Amino acid sequence: MQLFQLPARSEWPDLVARPALDLKAVEKKVKPIIKEVRKNGDIALTKFTKKFDGVRIKHFEVSQAEFEEAEALVADELKTAIRTAHQNIYTFHAHQHEHFCPIETMPGVRCWRKSVAIEKVGLYIPGGTAPLFSTVLMLATPATIAGCHHIAMVTPPGRDGKINPAILFAAKVAGVQKVYKVGGAHAIAALAFGTESIPKVDKIFGPGNQFVTAAKQIVTKRGIAIDMPAGPSEVAVFADHTANPAFVAADLLSQAEHGIDSHVLLVTTHEPLVAAVVDEIREQLSVLPRRALAAASLTHSKCVVVANQEEAIDLLNEYAAEHLILAVENPQEIADKIINAGSVFLGHYTPEAAGDYASGTNHTLPTNGCARAIAGVSVDSFVKKITYQQISEQGLQNIGPVVEIMAEAEQLHAHKQAITIRLQHLAHQVVAAEQAIISDN
Repeated sequence: MQLFQLPARSEWPDLVARPALDLKAVEKKVKPIIKEVRKNGDIALTKFTKKFDGVRIKHFEVSQAEFEEAEALVADELKTAIRTAHQNIYTFHAHQHEHFCPIETMPGVRCWRKSVAIEKVGLYIPGGTAPLFSTVLMLATPATIAGCHHIAMVTPPGRDGKINPAILFAAKVAGVQKVYKVGGAHAIAALAFGTESIPKVDKIFGPGNQFVTAAKQIVTKRGIAIDMPAGPSEVAVFADHTANPAFVAADLLSQAEHGIDSHVLLVTTHEPLVAAVVDEIREQLSVLPRRALAAASLTHSKCVVVANQEEAIDLLNEYAAEHLILAVENPQEIADKIINAGSVFLGHYTPEAAGDYASGTNHTLPTNGCARAIAGVSVDSFVKKITYQQISEQGLQNIGPVVEIMAEAEQLHAHKQAITIRLQHLAHQVVAAEQAIISDN
């Protein structure tokens, strides 16, 4: 890791910068794939699955028999862990439902808002070097809670033409019934535009490699929504004199092992901690199966020694980490001052890995500084907030003159007329009623 001691604030922009991602070259490769899938559907999917995954798939949808076979292959211990994680994730996300009551903004004018589920969503689950069955739980659980009617999940097959059993078991636990054996940019294209086998969806969720990321960004130009811009995984750890070097090293490595482009940042007010953490990293790294990936990631990661907690907080808010661990004496106090982060982990016994799998919070989070303005996936990600209003006759008489004045000032006379014509109608009704009373008398 690169070491920076008491850097001036003028140096911070360079410190918090992530490795540049140039997707232009990737997009040139991805665009023809998307175009071909859009034109040729399943034929194109078959072609690209053979090319990139080395297997020819006859039927993309996972059958009931394949679900049952997968469940039989998953160890009972892992099944229990998956079920427990799902329950925790469900419990946390179920409390995210918002209930809105109608508000009377002025007499006769009622406004309210309601969450309505996105009808069709697509979930992308990476396979590759790390089949992320945990991501199935993180995406499918809030989708089912939100009430999405159609959930289509795509994930790349292995060379045997099958899906990792844990992925299929997690899908079953989370309530996903439609799973398709296809990955990469062509899977994103299938979700975006539909094929003979895979239905078109309205919003696409899930992490992926640079080709998947580029494909998601490209299809947004065609009116398909995505969860968020996705970049390499990252963690920032703020540690003080109370931190355990072994814990800190383990947390840094847990993100570094995701891939060579992962980014880790250590910020500390206690300079002696640095050497102890580096020693622990060397020791722990030597026994990691994915040590080559983690080691490559660490070459562009950073350790920053700052003067005090106030500087640390400012630097961390500027960095806007996907994951932020507060390995400090007063984590709650510090957490209250954090305004930019995807997810915050408080204290020495709250590793980021717990949030990745089973604590209950979502691990699909904004990266590359996007936490300054974007939140992680939640039930809100799977709904639209529709507003409603209802105005009575009295309400229109109260609010109408306000709208007329404003519309005329903006020179939008048809807007004014939409109010005026109704007010005139009400006035005529009043006159007619008065005349009827006079006639009866």
